[in-house]
Order: sequence, then structure tokens, then C-alpha cells
Amino acid sequence: MTLVGWTLVVLLLVAYQRFKALFARQVTADDFKLGESSNVPPVASIANRNFMNLLEVPVLFYVVCITLYATQTADSVAVALAWSYFGLRVLHSLVYLTYNKVAHRLSFFAASNLALAVLWIRLVIELSK
Repeated sequence: MTLVGWTLVVLLLVAYQRFKALFARQVTADDFKLGESSNVPPVASIANRNFMNLLEVPVLFYVVCITLYATQTADSVAVALAWSYFGLRVLHSLVYLTYNKVAHRLSFFAASNLALAVLWIRLVIELSK
């Protein structure tokens, strides 16, 4: 639920940035007709890209968490990995939405994906027993 909450916070930021650009007359509604035109300010595009990113790989996180719960195979290590994944995704977003240094962003993204991969590997091993 916490990652869902974070994703919704970023979605609100997308709406805020888009309406801000609209009210500042930097864009028109047509600039969003097919996604985003080149008129959309970078701050709005970055927020939207981060939102889309929070809808991509995290789907695998949701599936592994539901599977861990449904199969009653979640242990303290799985819980720690899940919280690590969440924290790393928030850090990834914060870098993305603020100073956006790619090396820092990539570090958090890669670490979160490593935590996710370990969650999946542990689940597969547990279910193979």
C-alpha cells in the first residue's frame, strides 16, 4: 500500500505541474492530446515520466508481494527486502524529481531492482520445495 500511496503522490504532482503550465499559458490542452508535446515544460515531463516509471517495474513487486502473502511464504527477510524496495523507489523518485543526476538515480533504480530480483528468487526457491 505504501508504494501505491507514493505513486498517487507523484500522480498529484503530475497534475499540479500540468495545470501550472496550463495556467501559465506555456501549454494548451492539445499539447497533451497524444501524450506530451515538445511545448510541455521539463518539470511536468519529468514528473509524468517518473509516474510512468512507478507503473512499470513495480507491477512485478506487487505480484511477488501478493504471491508471498497468498502462499504464506513471507518471512522477515522478505519483509525487509520489500521495505528496501519501497525506500529505494522513493529515493529514485526524489532524485528524479529534484536535481535529477542520472548516476544517482541509476544507483537507486539498480539497487531497487536487485532487491526485487532477490525477492523473486527467494519466492521461486520456496515454492520449488
